[in-house]
Amino acid sequence: MLDNAPHILVVDDDTRLLSLLRKYLMDNKYRVSTAGSADMARSKMTGFDFDLIVLDRMMPGEDGLEMAKTVRSGSAFNREIPILMLTAMGESGDRIDGLEGGVDDYLTKPFEPRELLLRIDAILRRAKIETFEELSFGEFTFNTEKGELLRSGELINLTSGESLLLKSLALTPGVPISRDNLSLTSGNQGRAVDVQITRLRRKIEDDPKLPRYLQTVRGEGYVLWAD
Repeated sequence: MLDNAPHILVVDDDTRLLSLLRKYLMDNKYRVSTAGSADMARSKMTGFDFDLIVLDRMMPGEDGLEMAKTVRSGSAFNREIPILMLTAMGESGDRIDGLEGGVDDYLTKPFEPRELLLRIDAILRRAKIETFEELSFGEFTFNTEKGELLRSGELINLTSGESLLLKSLALTPGVPISRDNLSLTSGNQGRAVDVQITRLRRKIEDDPKLPRYLQTVRGEGYVLWAD
């Protein structure tokens, strides 16, 4: 295994699943550390640098959602670590709770191992992209950290889904992103992405039917054009 392979911390109180995930990810060329609780995970994080945390939600004591919130409010380095949450709680409200708590992606148990790999790969690729705290287009400024959209200094109300979708596009301005990838990053599923795009266009475009900033690229997906 290469020393520069991404290092993943898997946190789950299910020892059997923890062992299976460790073997599977290592077989796919990742470096892997494991922890059976939030306390053990934090101890590992003081001694190692991780590129991603795969985090179970339902654990005794401090659960995964609570841990995600503490990671996001922690040290400057640790709070930037991407988090993929694994959980049997698959309702839309549960996903929203996780995303609002700072989780980057959400995978429902039981899951296909191949899908886990694809989501990990997508998260790690996004993490390599240099991000800007603010992105400007026309009269608008979008703060990627706060998820806030301003028009000439006035706050534009966005739903959590719209904010996550706009953030996904703002991280790679000028680069088309497919609907499937936007589904992974924003929590909107399938055609729900199209609905959110339509709503965003109504808020940022002078003519939503002839968009200037949030455009469709045939065969590739959607793209946000910035100044």
